[in-house]
Amino acid sequence: MGELALRIGVRGGRSVASHQFHQGALRILRPHYLDDSGQVCYVVVNPGGAYLGADLFVIDVEVEEGAKLLLTTQSATKIYRTPGSFAEQRLRLRLGEGSQLELAPDQLIAYREASYRQNTHISLHPTSSLVMSEVITPGWSPDGASFRYEELRLRTEILVESSGRSGLLALDNLLIRPPTYDVTGLGFMEGFSHVGSLIVVDRRVDQALADELHVLTDGHDAYTGVSLTATVDGISGLVLRSLSNSTEDLNRLLGACSALLRQRWHGTAPLDLRKY
Repeated sequence: MGELALRIGVRGGRSVASHQFHQGALRILRPHYLDDSGQVCYVVVNPGGAYLGADLFVIDVEVEEGAKLLLTTQSATKIYRTPGSFAEQRLRLRLGEGSQLELAPDQLIAYREASYRQNTHISLHPTSSLVMSEVITPGWSPDGASFRYEELRLRTEILVESSGRSGLLALDNLLIRPPTYDVTGLGFMEGFSHVGSLIVVDRRVDQALADELHVLTDGHDAYTGVSLTATVDGISGLVLRSLSNSTEDLNRLLGACSALLRQRWHGTAPLDLRKY
């Protein structure tokens, strides 16, 4: 079990934490800055090392007007056996006017007999910018077989808040429920074992950008599709999803897409988190 709250504001031209709180099996490391853009980077840590059955982790993040946050994790999120009940993470993100949030956690690894639910609720201003990535990996199994986890449910709801009104921009549901028979061939995830996702919300998102990102993924060993969301109060989003057989391949693909956006929109270099 764990709870974490973080609020980011602006002070002296740099983004800083105006509030932080944690309890249970969640911590946050001291802030650092990767460049001179003023964007602050925080790293979430789970000292327990894994999520177990009936565990509930609640993370609440607010990025205030004009603030910039990069949020990542110290290591992979591991879901072990969950007898009796699933493990769950609830993530709430709020982005103020002109704010910027990059969410770049390490991979989610689901092990044998694991069941996991992840509910992400995002509310943002029409002038804010969001880039969030995720990679899902099947964990090691004693018999060497893939997809020994039971079920993964990831639900992401994105709302645009403006002038006291709230509009639904996107509702993304990802359900992976491996069958009990052999799943190494076509018919289940087209024979692939890993899933990568990139969600981007920004006023500069359009069909041309979606097409450009799709072309960029052609150079990677993955099967990828890109779709646009609705447009609400002038802001749009896109969802990129890739299938592959390697965490490293998906990290390179998502990293290339993120690097393009960082350079074009913010004039910053590709991410180099150097955790290992």
